[in-house]
Amino acid sequence: MHLSPAGLDLLKKSEGFRDRTYADIAGFRTIGFGHRQSARENYPDGITLAEGESLLDADILTAETAVARLVRVPLNQGQFDALVDFVFNLGAGRLASSTLLSYLNSAKYAAAAWQLLAWDHAGPAENAGLKARREAEFQLWSGSTANSSRSEQVA
Repeated sequence: MHLSPAGLDLLKKSEGFRDRTYADIAGFRTIGFGHRQSARENYPDGITLAEGESLLDADILTAETAVARLVRVPLNQGQFDALVDFVFNLGAGRLASSTLLSYLNSAKYAAAAWQLLAWDHAGPAENAGLKARREAEFQLWSGSTANSSRSEQVA
């Protein structure tokens, strides 16, 4: 399963594109569509949109792989998209240790969806951007759940 156009749209809108390195909300060196730079990555002249798209493709593949590895129950497209966006934003480690994943892997889909909304803080403070992103993930999850049959769900 791969991120759908709706999932990609959410991710791109949430991240935005920046052609120069910046510090994200957590202070990490970031460029393009929310690409967290490794210690050996350096872009002194910035990047083009095409380079940003290439970094994004690799980062999405990493997030998709993490979701496929961690989730042990069937997902529909909206659920998968919401989780890929979540992992892209927060990292696989956060999902791996979350109540969200615990509920999900116990097939408590509705409880897992509500857990998305708990991840709207940057440090101790609620962040409006994160709140909007989690709500959009919840809508992806819930909208697809309402419109998908069990036969459309895949592992």
